[in-house]
Amino acid sequence: MCEFCHKHGDGQTWYLAASSYAADLRSDLERRGYLVEFVSGFDGRMRRTVPLLRRLRVLPKPLGDAILSASSRRMQRDHFGQPVTIEDCAAILDIATSIVRVPCVCRHFSRTPDDGVCLAITTRPADDVIAEAFAGHLAEPDTPGLERLSRADALALLARCEEQGLMHSVWTFKTPFIAGICNCSLEAGCMAMRTTLEHGVKVMWKGERVARIDADACTGCGACVERCPFGALSLDRGRRTAVLDISRCYGCGVCRSACRFGAIRLEDRAVVPEAADDW
Repeated sequence: MCEFCHKHGDGQTWYLAASSYAADLRSDLERRGYLVEFVSGFDGRMRRTVPLLRRLRVLPKPLGDAILSASSRRMQRDHFGQPVTIEDCAAILDIATSIVRVPCVCRHFSRTPDDGVCLAITTRPADDVIAEAFAGHLAEPDTPGLERLSRADALALLARCEEQGLMHSVWTFKTPFIAGICNCSLEAGCMAMRTTLEHGVKVMWKGERVARIDADACTGCGACVERCPFGALSLDRGRRTAVLDISRCYGCGVCRSACRFGAIRLEDRAVVPEAADDW
């Protein structure tokens, strides 16, 4: 169980705690201002941040590590995320019942196609705040508009995302308050994945679960290898089975949905010794 569960979930999974969605985004002016500035200023901030992250690679390691650690702590205070399974997404949508499909700020910055696969989630409608935040995006051609979704429609969208190899993740806007479910991959332009995996700023923590492979059920078809967004799976052609690098597994469950033979299951990270302390 990650430290955020202890801090913000009273020992339970933090993103399934109703208190993580309790703030009224329309009346919480600090959080509202942060969300609007985060979305509207995302491109400019990334244009400044990415070159700085690249420069850190040439600094002496102790200095570079100290800067990365400070940056990670700042992000954890304001805006951090964690992969979640589609079952957890369903439970989240039982809590945050106002669901609005929004453009993806990462795809906008990366100039990758945006099919409108990100969700703004709140306990109370906050359409005016969301419209304010995305006003600049909505003014551009070929950008998905805002769309209110039912829970069933949202889950259908999440299932389609999973079929495309996109992992689901929840995101805070002024921790611990959650206001978004994103669906992304490195190839699609996810800046959180890139910042975490390539630059070492811990914006996104590993998920509460980890994949496990039943070697007896696995046929070595490779479908899970192709779909894993984190490159945690490979194929042992001699043994005709998939092999998991557990140190790279973020527990999103996307590989599981690719397996037609039921050879992949998810277990709680905390009970898997080799992954229990790896967040």
